[in-house]
Amino acid sequence: MAPIPGVSGEQSEFGTASYEQWRQQYATSSHETDHDMHPGHIIRALNTKDIKAVIAYAKQNGKAIAIRSGGHQYSGASSTGQSNIQLDLRNTFKVPGEDLSLIHQGDETQVRTSVSWSLLEINSFLGANHLFVPHGQCQSVCIGGHAQTGGYGQLGRSFGLMGDHIVKLEFIDHDGVERKIAPASHPEEFFAWTGGSPGNLGVLTHITLKVYRDADYQGSRGLKGLHIYTPEALQKLLQVLAEMNDDEEFPRNYDLCITVISEDYPLDGIFDLKRLTKQRTGLCRLDGASLLPLIVIYAQWVPFKSTDKPDETWFDKLKDGAVVNDDRVRPMSELTAEWIFRKDREYNLPYVKRTYATTATNLSKNGWVDWTAGRIDEVVKSTGNYIAAQIQPYGGKYARFRVNDDGRSAYSWRDSTMVLGLDNFYVPGNGNKEDAEAWAAVNEHQGIGMNKYFSTQDRRVLWGSWGSYNLHSVWPCYYETEAKYKKLQRARKAADPYGVFTPNSFSVLRAD
Repeated sequence: MAPIPGVSGEQSEFGTASYEQWRQQYATSSHETDHDMHPGHIIRALNTKDIKAVIAYAKQNGKAIAIRSGGHQYSGASSTGQSNIQLDLRNTFKVPGEDLSLIHQGDETQVRTSVSWSLLEINSFLGANHLFVPHGQCQSVCIGGHAQTGGYGQLGRSFGLMGDHIVKLEFIDHDGVERKIAPASHPEEFFAWTGGSPGNLGVLTHITLKVYRDADYQGSRGLKGLHIYTPEALQKLLQVLAEMNDDEEFPRNYDLCITVISEDYPLDGIFDLKRLTKQRTGLCRLDGASLLPLIVIYAQWVPFKSTDKPDETWFDKLKDGAVVNDDRVRPMSELTAEWIFRKDREYNLPYVKRTYATTATNLSKNGWVDWTAGRIDEVVKSTGNYIAAQIQPYGGKYARFRVNDDGRSAYSWRDSTMVLGLDNFYVPGNGNKEDAEAWAAVNEHQGIGMNKYFSTQDRRVLWGSWGSYNLHSVWPCYYETEAKYKKLQRARKAADPYGVFTPNSFSVLRAD
């Protein structure tokens, strides 16, 4: 593909020296062939003028544009094939004060941020100002895709999704027009942008978010714990989590995530190893990689009233038997920083990833605890496969994950009680990929469906997609109703009449 005229940013064509470096995304290790992650042209846009030039060129030449900033979509949907264009926004909008700034609206504080900043960068900016907002845990995820797919993270019960806090979106449409929309001014468009078909409605450039002040939540507390993995230890901790999941009355104040990791995991991405001087010798190598399988506890309590007090029994159950218990009262901005995984990926290996959601409220009694522990143990004991499991409850009638679902956004499955991520990384060769796929298939067979262990329904999330790469063929897994899906199809037709923003099949099919 010839260089695109009118673009001042770097252009990399297929086969050039810079091409391999700039086409890499999180999913390249696993889906570069089956999902065709070999764009014909990569544009590292420097400004809105570059973006408009790329859109105009794509329209005139029948090309499609895949938009990436963090490039963290698990199936590679932020990439495209050789006939299309990759638009890279990682460094496009990164002027402090212009692309990352605070706005004070009476008693409310907002932050206007570009899509080029990573979660770690935004978290650091907010922390310096004693502010916070719900967000995910991966440091290199950028704000654009994160917001469009919800922004799941540690504060899901207490504060909801990052996307719940969006007050304004700024984007460039298929005609190259810069636009701004808000829930009140453009409800149909805003609905589609927030959870509809990420990356397929235009080029998102900036987001304005409502944020929170540390001073309003004094006494917040976080526990980051570390247990040596055994099946019995995992069962005990999962029982605590399952009982929390099953209790509709469980207070909003609490958030919990349990992570299970195999050996060779980058433990220095979770803990500051300088704080683990006594335990470090037996836990990890000099390079920070874990020496043995481990269980990580992320537990948080935040007060919403002056009379709120933490339940010490709950914390004690999570701390019992741990080799590390970092349990401190800290400002919320420090806690949100503490929950960030400070590496770009869990293992430098290809993977078979699965993310499931459920509405179940009987997981403490139906055998799910033992079943899940057993499924994880199968990978932990294997050779050539590595587990990275994450289990987090989102439910309860007071949980903001549910309460915040006011109909303004398209984020799906807000009545879910738990999200379960079971990721199987594998060393290529020796049948390890086939073993990972077979293991995942058993999980689906035993865990999903009527009278199964986890969920009666196949519920998937856009940021953690798996299975068919043709979204239209499996839309009931991602959207609750046909009416909702058809509404998004109409929005796609209006926003992308020429297919400029349809770079692959993982997008809502435009209405006829």
